[in-house]
Amino acid sequence: MAPIAQFDLWIPNNTETAREVQERIIGLMEQNAWPMRECFGVRLALEEAMVNAIKHGNRMESDKQVFIACELTAEEIMVVIEDQGEGFKPEDVPDPTEDENLENPGGRGIMLIRSFMNAVAYNDRGNRLTMIKKLGVENE
Repeated sequence: MAPIAQFDLWIPNNTETAREVQERIIGLMEQNAWPMRECFGVRLALEEAMVNAIKHGNRMESDKQVFIACELTAEEIMVVIEDQGEGFKPEDVPDPTEDENLENPGGRGIMLIRSFMNAVAYNDRGNRLTMIKKLGVENE
């Protein structure tokens, strides 16, 4: 299916600019009549993913940037977020729902992203996240 909207850009490593891009993406969804519930879920996933890239990936270093690509079709939205950090192994992040991890703040963002998006994949290095939300499709 041909994209309705598509863009990619590098942004400075700060949450203010990330929020502007997040609003641009949600605005595209709203303009194309995506339900509020799905816009809300994608907004939360975007916020978590961007904060993870800025804070954990790029370690808040002002000389680094974050790459964001977005493609919206009539049936799905795909967002790619890549930082310039060393990366990580998602399987090494403790499950925040396990009893011994309930008090630890780590891992909740990844869990949220997975709960709101239909597909979540990291590159081998662990510094590039691809998220897909299909219109009208609930997560398993």
